[in-house]
Amino acid sequence: MRNKRNKFLTFMFSMLPGAGHMFMGFMKTGISFMAAFFFIIFVATFLSISQFLFILPLIWFYAFFHCLNIASLNDEDFLSIEDEYLFSIDKIIKLDKNIFVKRRLFVGILLLLFGIYLLWNTVIQNLSGIIPDTLYSTIYNMSNFVPKIIIGIAIIFVGVKLIAGKKRESEMDV
Repeated sequence: MRNKRNKFLTFMFSMLPGAGHMFMGFMKTGISFMAAFFFIIFVATFLSISQFLFILPLIWFYAFFHCLNIASLNDEDFLSIEDEYLFSIDKIIKLDKNIFVKRRLFVGILLLLFGIYLLWNTVIQNLSGIIPDTLYSTIYNMSNFVPKIIIGIAIIFVGVKLIAGKKRESEMDV
């Protein structure tokens, strides 16, 4: 059940993205913020792409102030707020019902490359005592660039799609 809680405790819990929302009873919203925050940390550390960590302050500040703004609402407005996930598969499907059909090849290639990368790293780590150290370190360092290249290409692809979509939108408005 959602209800206003102690403002000090709400403030303290809001220091961790999503915890303040969950403290007030907004479980779906809280889980969404917390999952986004920790998923970014996981991806950045797993793929050794520290540049992703710049997103963390954005998520933290948004979750923090969103929580405090909800806590400061009057009772009527507070109770009228719906608890919903930030990233819902229903919302994604509503954007384009055929998104998975249209992008199936792209998603399939990404999954295939990710699987190959995981297998490659496992094999390389087991070869450390078998092949010479210089060859091992060269192969290992080169294989660490692969995720950065794939993520970079994906970011460029999404950026181009967003720009093209905005351009089409502005041409339709004219």
